[in-house]
Amino acid sequence: MTPPEPAHLHRLVADAAARTPDALAVRDLTTALTYAGLDACAGTYLAALRAHGVRPGDRVLVWTDKTADAVAVAQAVLRCGAIHVPVPRDNPRERVARIAADARPALIVTDHTDQVPGTTCVPCADLRRGAAHLPQSAPHPARPSDPAYILYTSGSTGVPKGVCVSHGGALAFVDWACRELALTPADRLANHAAFSFDLSVFDLYAAFRAGASVHLVGAALARAAQPLVDFLLESRITIWYSVPSVLVLMAEYGELLERGPGALRACVFAGEPFPLNPLKDLRRAWPAGVRMLNWYGPTETNVCTSYEVTAADLTRTGPVPIGTPVAGNTVTLDGGEIVVDGPTVMLGYWGAPPHRGPYRTGDLGRYDPGGLLEYRGRTDDMAKVRGHRVEPAEITGVLAAHEAVRDAAVVVLGAGPDARLHAFVVPETGRGPGYTELRRHCARHLPPYMAIDALHTVDAFPRTANGKVDRAALAGLLTVPATRGAGT
Repeated sequence: MTPPEPAHLHRLVADAAARTPDALAVRDLTTALTYAGLDACAGTYLAALRAHGVRPGDRVLVWTDKTADAVAVAQAVLRCGAIHVPVPRDNPRERVARIAADARPALIVTDHTDQVPGTTCVPCADLRRGAAHLPQSAPHPARPSDPAYILYTSGSTGVPKGVCVSHGGALAFVDWACRELALTPADRLANHAAFSFDLSVFDLYAAFRAGASVHLVGAALARAAQPLVDFLLESRITIWYSVPSVLVLMAEYGELLERGPGALRACVFAGEPFPLNPLKDLRRAWPAGVRMLNWYGPTETNVCTSYEVTAADLTRTGPVPIGTPVAGNTVTLDGGEIVVDGPTVMLGYWGAPPHRGPYRTGDLGRYDPGGLLEYRGRTDDMAKVRGHRVEPAEITGVLAAHEAVRDAAVVVLGAGPDARLHAFVVPETGRGPGYTELRRHCARHLPPYMAIDALHTVDAFPRTANGKVDRAALAGLLTVPATRGAGT
């Protein structure tokens, strides 16, 4: 029997705990929590958060590794009526400080000793100890329209911007996804994406909605091809969801095609176009009973279209479509730009006026002869690199802050798994800083997926008629593909 539809995200774990308390809920490398265990742990953290003064509407920034404990903290934040702000542990303190300056969290929860100046940082272990003798209390009765979480993405102004999503908006997607994939308590979902990436919304909350289990892929494992395939098979994963570049990595270096899908019954990918030939190889290698779905949608809308890849796509000569609207959304084209309206559209960017009406994605689309929507690229500079949305302006700002750099620009060359970040630098004097030095500089301010792949030193930038850096002309300066650390 399908569980009744809840009105807010934090009911999912509690409802599953009432139905199947001893069923596995979440597992990381060292810890496994049943639904009863996760529910109790979330209750403990809820008492601790309230004791620290967290109130409904407050933001709680959770700066941790991907662990079962971090999942429990997130549940507690939602039960408190507060807003969950996940930030991966590998984000440097300087970037976390910028996010904190925007979100103004009441508390930063960590699993390490780093501190963000001007904020209150509390380790998970201290929260647990402090709540040992506190009375348990009931969750805050959130409304579907209340904010549930903020996902910080790379901002066009060079500053991270927070996409704010409501309980109802998230559940509209989760409920559709559970129906589409016919999830049951027997399913075992992999969570490859970072908690700050919208793919995790499916991994975690669809699992909890169905009473299934979610198996966390830590940062150290996330880009290791052979261990990832081992994980898929040994954990008996039935539902996989990741960016295509990870699946390409697993196929090319982890023998994914040769070893087979194991217990997998559905493989879902999103976040960037899947290169056609590797996609065909995967479809050809796996039994028809293993579903393959291409989901599309920016963070601001979550998934808004879907297309299922079948044997009929093996004769394609171009990219597979992104499909048709899902989750109650309406998707249209306006001047070639994809526009989304419906229940999964964000509340707005945190700190900005609420979003009203349809969301203009900045993505270009067209309809194929069968009426399916195709993705045709971006209307601006934004790109997907290593499966993450990247605004070159944020990286440019970090490079330009280096003392030996007079000006900087970043160009994305390639697409999908081949996308690379090329940094162009005008030095203050001489040859300027080297590739290794600037990589280290980026690592102090940016997450790992935003590290530059190549450095090119130039005397000046070509510019457009209105004085902006001409990125197309910059890309044209490269007569051969750049290599790691190459200079021009």
